[in-house]
Amino acid sequence: MAAAGSQLAVLCSLVLLLAAACHGALEVGYYNNTCPTAEQIVRAEVKKAVSANAGTGAGLIRLLFHDCFVEGCDASVLLDATEDNPQPEKQGMPNRGSLRGFEVIDAAKDAIEATCPGTVSCADILAFAARDASYFLSGYAIDFDMPAGRLDGRNSSADETLAYLPKPTADLGDLVAKFADKGLDVGDMVVLSGAHSVGRAHCTSVQDRLGNDTDMDPSFNRWLRNKCLITGPSDPANNATVRQDTVTGKVLDSQYYTNVLRQRVLFKSDAALLGSPETATMVGDYANGDGQWESMFEAAMVKMAAIGVKDATNGEIRINCRSVN
Repeated sequence: MAAAGSQLAVLCSLVLLLAAACHGALEVGYYNNTCPTAEQIVRAEVKKAVSANAGTGAGLIRLLFHDCFVEGCDASVLLDATEDNPQPEKQGMPNRGSLRGFEVIDAAKDAIEATCPGTVSCADILAFAARDASYFLSGYAIDFDMPAGRLDGRNSSADETLAYLPKPTADLGDLVAKFADKGLDVGDMVVLSGAHSVGRAHCTSVQDRLGNDTDMDPSFNRWLRNKCLITGPSDPANNATVRQDTVTGKVLDSQYYTNVLRQRVLFKSDAALLGSPETATMVGDYANGDGQWESMFEAAMVKMAAIGVKDATNGEIRINCRSVN
């Protein structure tokens, strides 16, 4: 009877594991047995890229965000245009010409394929890369385990990007709704907005904030107008970019929240965080710089990276991250 009970217990455990896999469950150390060096390989590639250009690290964090909010965290944002699909997510208005970090994912994927062919998904590589970019850009202050087990999606449409990605012109209600659609709450929205402490933005994306009728700090507005080389609020230089954080622009930290309080942020969606007592209180708390934001960011990144995970019925492990198998 004891042996039979033991066999039944093992069978039940296997059934539970299979059920978890079928439902897209994620776990820390997912590749420990099948590709134990996978995360090390990704971290090495990210370290090399961020050391050369901090902006690439910011791009990797943004790349994960833009992937997860459209079709779920399935690396659909990595897919190139093809004859069958000439307009993938990369070509969507919020993404076209502004996403970066693809070459880092490619390099990590190539190295992993050479070691563990057909084992590690592009979606997991992207999640690891965004985690590692956060680690290096924060001066190692943001350090967390990223669960894995995602599969790569087969669908990618530029049309979906405007529908699901929050706009830089969004007000607080729009932001809350967009995040809620993805299972993220107001707290997650405020915390993840802190990623705007690194990276650059195109002047065209702040065009609505360059006039005199703005809530910006006047000196910051003058600085922004000068950097964008404009002759008027409707004439931003198309190719000009500006730092999102003018204080610690290469460091992922809580300075962003101080900038929000001082009205020295680029986007209307940044300024919108002061739009309610609840969100304004969070901004004030994170501006203290006591490490609270960093720990909250870690948890929010893990939560975001679990959006819409694919299972075996609608996902695969791509051999090339830029094309479906």
